[in-house]
Amino acid sequence: MITEIQGSWSLVLGVSSGFGRATARALAARGGNIIGVHFDTSDGAEAAAKFAGELRDLGVSAHFFNLNAASASTRSEVIAQAAELTGAQGVRIVLHSLAFGSLLPFVPTPEKPEVITSRQMAMTVDVMAHSLVYWVQDLLAAGLLPRGAKIYGMTSAGSTQVLDSYGAVSAAKATLEAHLRQLAAELAPRGVAVNALRAGTTLTPALDKIPNSAEYAELCRARNPHGRLTEPEDVAEAIVLLSMSDSSWLTGNVIGVDGGELLTA
Repeated sequence: MITEIQGSWSLVLGVSSGFGRATARALAARGGNIIGVHFDTSDGAEAAAKFAGELRDLGVSAHFFNLNAASASTRSEVIAQAAELTGAQGVRIVLHSLAFGSLLPFVPTPEKPEVITSRQMAMTVDVMAHSLVYWVQDLLAAGLLPRGAKIYGMTSAGSTQVLDSYGAVSAAKATLEAHLRQLAAELAPRGVAVNALRAGTTLTPALDKIPNSAEYAELCRARNPHGRLTEPEDVAEAIVLLSMSDSSWLTGNVIGVDGGELLTA
């Protein structure tokens, strides 16, 4: 059954930039209400507050929380607020778009003598992968995941590729994909669809932090059949389209949203 986004509620983890920001805007443009979590200081927090105001100007409700999305206390606070805001309606769309991890090599070289620590490795995988499972568990326990809900996690080609100093993030992306498959199977009887979205190379703040990212981006641009890189709005459009149905039959997939970038890799 085709379902309108207007009047529904979405939870966007990582709402202040990149895919989260673009998706929140696209859903709000369709009349969807947004609960957003971000983790910013000073200028970033001010920009996020301004963005929330821009969404409200579209005629929807937008409630942002400037908190660590990987924290148990954050989940408790946000989910309690979500229960009050959404009532019996619950959260129809959940987007996990957290890009916070260590970009350090596993093995030292003369150029890069510093290597990743066990604490940094654990933090990277916890924030970018495990945290999604905990959010889903707590949303379910609060009765906020109705039949027809959609859960999306942002992955990348880095889950199967080797990039400079990307090892911990690559492990996190591979783990996230495994978690999404497991959640898809366990939530299928409840009518909740769970998918990973594999975005193409996108100029986001997260990409900028990867060593030699500018050169890598140009290689990806050159080989993309569309002649350009993926934009956050491409992913947002895909989420809107995939969320226009109550069906949970499309679930457990890694869906490429890359304009065919990997076709010529």
